[in-house]
This record gives sequence, structure tokens and C-alpha cells, in this order.
Amino acid sequence: MLGLDNAGKTTILQKMTEGDISHIMPTQGFNIKSIMQDGFKLNVWDIGGQEAIRPYWSNYFENTDALVYVVDSSDSRRLEESAKELAELLAQEKLVQVPVMVFANKQDLMSAVPADEIVAALNLEAIGDRLWQIQACSAKTGEGLQEGMEWLVTNAKSESG
Repeated sequence: MLGLDNAGKTTILQKMTEGDISHIMPTQGFNIKSIMQDGFKLNVWDIGGQEAIRPYWSNYFENTDALVYVVDSSDSRRLEESAKELAELLAQEKLVQVPVMVFANKQDLMSAVPADEIVAALNLEAIGDRLWQIQACSAKTGEGLQEGMEWLVTNAKSESG
């Protein structure tokens, strides 16, 4: 699970594992949690998104079955930066053909950019080498998270082949 700092990655992971979301701190390294979804055990690596940490993201790509990319929909100023980082991820050899779930997070806020506009901002329609999906969501309320994870389980390759 990747995305810029403050996108809501840790909050999403905490919400999906029914953890406390009242005192989330910026992730300095990574968090790992297991989520049971439709009979599958998903090991989710939530990796910090600060600019200084991003060069290390590639250290976690081995055996990746899916990429969850989280966007702060309420921060339109950083959509271009988010698009650049996603494009770099999609160019990584170890992530070739890995399905991508984009969570357009913070849709509960008045300043949120709608998911269809995020599709354009991230140039998602240009992705032709893998399955992708965008899911409007709110890590705070949990809305949209279940739908996104169901899509992931359906479209990520299983460990059994």
C-alpha cells in the first residue's frame, strides 16, 4: 500500500483491521497487517510516503500480488506529485502486470476531488498493461474500503498460481 504522505494509508489499514484510528501518526518505516477478505489472507505492507522514504519503496516489491495506491482526494495541489509517483511505480519491472487499486481517499471532505477527476489527474485511462480500478472511499468512515478490497481479491493473482 503506497501513496504520498498524509494520503491515509495507515488509517485505511487500521480501519480495515478494526483498529483505533483516533491517534494515527505518520509512518516512519512500514506497518504490516493481515486482512482476511473473502477467504483470502492479504498481507498488507503500509509503507511511509514521505519524500525521503520513497526511494526505498522498491525494496518491498518482491512477490507483490497487487498494488494499492492511496490518493488524498482533498489535496488537489499534490495530485500532480501523486501522478508522477504512480507513473514511476507502474514502470517498475517487479510490478509489471500487477493489478492496481487506487483508493481516492477522504471523499467525506467537502474539498475532495471526485474519483472521475482523479482518474484524469493520474492518467489512469492510459494504463493498458494491467487491470486497474479506482474506488472513492473514506478511511475515516470506512465507506468504499470493502468494495476496493473485494475488487483486489478478485483481480490479484493468488499465491497458488
